Amino acid sequence: MEKRFQRGMGSERGAFNKPAPEFDSKLLGLARVTRVTAGGKHMRFRAVVIAGNKKGKVGVGVAKGLDVQAAVEKATRQARKHLIEVPIINDTIPHEVSAKYGPARLILKPQHRGRGLVAGGTIRAICLLAGIKNISSKLLGRTSNKLNNAQATIEALKKLRVKHATATPETKS
Repeated sequence: MEKRFQRGMGSERGAFNKPAPEFDSKLLGLARVTRVTAGGKHMRFRAVVIAGNKKGKVGVGVAKGLDVQAAVEKATRQARKHLIEVPIINDTIPHEVSAKYGPARLILKPQHRGRGLVAGGTIRAICLLAGIKNISSKLLGRTSNKLNNAQATIEALKKLRVKHATATPETKS
């Protein structure tokens, strides 16, 4: 009985469930979802979480659970599992990019230093956790669904590429 109590307190095995300190996470949305069956209504919670290290890595996680805490923990684990690398040059993105995910469409544009984050809600949260300090964005889709907008933002950030200068010095013989 004593071993079980110690394990539950997070001494040895419980330490694995704690998120790594280098990643920050933000709860983007929490929804109560209901499945109606012949036996009645089954309620669960769906959490959308963004995780990032403010140094170019960011991810979105979605999960359901019987209570809010379980849903948030699962979503945080999913977000940390599906991280993407975002190329950042001079605190902004390298080029303009657009993306579509379901009904959500958006454009991300690089900005000069000091301009700041010209983005709303979902895009602002993702850019902050990715470490992008200067960006301009526009939601073109008519949806206000935070999950679809977050997925569209991730799709746009996945499309970013950096042109590598491969200068080959010519040798004169």
